[in-house]
Amino acid sequence: MRHLMSPLDFSVEELDQLLNLAADIEANPRKYAHTCDDKRLATLFYEPSTRTRLSFEAAMMNLGGKVLGFSDEKSSSATKGESVADTIRVTSCYADICAMRHPKEGAPLVASMASSIPVINAGDGGHQHPTQTLTDLLTIRSLKGHFDNLTIGLCGDLKFGRTVHSLIEALVRYSNVKFILISPEELRVPSYIREDVLKKKHIAYKEVERLEDALPELDILYMTRVQKERFFNEEDYVRMKDFYILDRAKMALAKEDMYILHPLPRVNEISVEVDSDPRAAYFKQAQYGVYVRMALILTLLEVKLP
Repeated sequence: MRHLMSPLDFSVEELDQLLNLAADIEANPRKYAHTCDDKRLATLFYEPSTRTRLSFEAAMMNLGGKVLGFSDEKSSSATKGESVADTIRVTSCYADICAMRHPKEGAPLVASMASSIPVINAGDGGHQHPTQTLTDLLTIRSLKGHFDNLTIGLCGDLKFGRTVHSLIEALVRYSNVKFILISPEELRVPSYIREDVLKKKHIAYKEVERLEDALPELDILYMTRVQKERFFNEEDYVRMKDFYILDRAKMALAKEDMYILHPLPRVNEISVEVDSDPRAAYFKQAQYGVYVRMALILTLLEVKLP
């Protein structure tokens, strides 16, 4: 039995197999429509979510399976003091696989140690969001055809953005990937990403404040919102939330084949006028999330493929 806590839980070869499976699901959805007819997915979401929770549920339903769970900590026995370990022990009696989102870093890992079913980390605080990373990788590969020799711009909240941390850790395993980290000084990537991932692996990167300075070099621009829920006070959030806004004028500086990704939800960091730009790939990215989660469920459940 395997769990998914981090994108590094899969080797590069296993990632390629997973992405190939997701691509085949996209091309041949009917082939997989009944592969999980007798399976149940539990979605244990202690924190609000739209795309991640609904895409997990859609993924299991597309495979013919059923879904149970909760979408709010207040509707679970956590309000009575039940531990994460006890919750997953009970859930293991009802479901075959579990996706858990929790505001505390490491909570899904604690659950996996007590679970008798596979546990998927669907986001734990500001730490990791591995299924979003798998979605991002599938999107990049589908748009660009490869990962090697790309220049990736990561813009916005790089300090608290768990999607950014997971994506950097996944992409450094490919050849000659370069990063431009675009953020105000207060929201730069944590030191462990800079020191233990980028510098330690001799990955080319630079940190800039102005989005305009980075745009002409980029093959992929990964925008993020400034996350209000991660700030300790309203004043800091208000000061930072409008630091970067991508609009049509800025897009004129970018390559014609540079694509924009965003884990969503969007607040105001991408103007709606950019939505009609053929380089805007963030809603397509949300669709890819269903395919990659279908592939992940099949892989972790070790379902015999058609």
